[in-house]
Amino acid sequence: MRLPFAPPLEPMLAKPAHAIPAGPGWLYEPKWDGFRAIVFRDRDETYIQSRDLKPLDRYFPELAAPLRESLPQRCVVDGEIVIRGPHGLAFESLLLRIHPAASRVALLAAETPASFVAWDLLALGDEDMRSRPQSERRARLEDALAGARPPIHLTPATRDAATAEDWFHRFEGAGLDGVIAKPLDAPYRPGKRAMTKIKHQRTADCVVAGFRWHKNGPGTLVGSLLLGLFDDAGTLHHVGVTASFTEARRAQLVEELAPLRQDALEGHPWAKWAEWAEAAMAAGQRVPGATSRWNRGKDLSWEPLRPERVCEVAYDHLQGDRFRHATTFQRWRPDRTPESCRYDQLEVTPPFELARIFGA
Repeated sequence: MRLPFAPPLEPMLAKPAHAIPAGPGWLYEPKWDGFRAIVFRDRDETYIQSRDLKPLDRYFPELAAPLRESLPQRCVVDGEIVIRGPHGLAFESLLLRIHPAASRVALLAAETPASFVAWDLLALGDEDMRSRPQSERRARLEDALAGARPPIHLTPATRDAATAEDWFHRFEGAGLDGVIAKPLDAPYRPGKRAMTKIKHQRTADCVVAGFRWHKNGPGTLVGSLLLGLFDDAGTLHHVGVTASFTEARRAQLVEELAPLRQDALEGHPWAKWAEWAEAAMAAGQRVPGATSRWNRGKDLSWEPLRPERVCEVAYDHLQGDRFRHATTFQRWRPDRTPESCRYDQLEVTPPFELARIFGA
């Protein structure tokens, strides 16, 4: 490729904040929940680079032609690959793409095609744009993508903090997970946390129904706690994990949880998961111990606990009936009964029609 710079390029990153920064000098954008992607294009040749500097092209073959149709002849564009589902962005559909079989990838590309959302212009023709201020890069990006057609999109952007606050709450129903704030006068800084991300944070009370040992091995330290929530029918679903502990706290948890390991499988709601995991997942119930799609070979064996203790965790948002990311342990809740840990405690955001964001 004959471009001002060649891949790989470390993407500019974001540091977390609790509130949207106000005042002049900021550009705000929705925070997309997808795969970070930097697209290099030199005429008929395109290359999609992931956040961890690896190629993504083979996993999203359906994007090659649209990128050539919508992007300038020679450019480098930063953005996100997303998949639109029936109720918003479908991150799990992205995870399914990371598959070794090209035939499987091709099938998924036809069934659930991906989109690319552009938000920064890093090179255009022979011009390296990285040293230019964000305000100029945004203006040039808008001109460059003026004729873009789905599945290539330009992310919405505003300089108005009130609009960004509205997006923060309203766009969540489409699966977006917050707002990004960028200084208008700042250059593109590869590998630096030069942007600000404001994500949704909520808490939930969950049943602790098991744990996984630390990677050091069984009997050493607690690695993570397995969390459960009851549905309306009284079924306990595995909804995620919490693993935000210091090494000292992990050691304490081994002793603290020991009494709950006694006779834990007797009447445990997940006792026979190995026998009916496939059927349960087909029916929509989450159970622990399933093969990890993105960490193949990782030991996901678990130790059951009598589901008698409740903990409060912080989470950003749900993906379907499961926490999208690992949660943050807040405290034990001895005042709550396991039966009270139900889905109906969770805040539900009404769906926001994704087409209104994409503009198509």
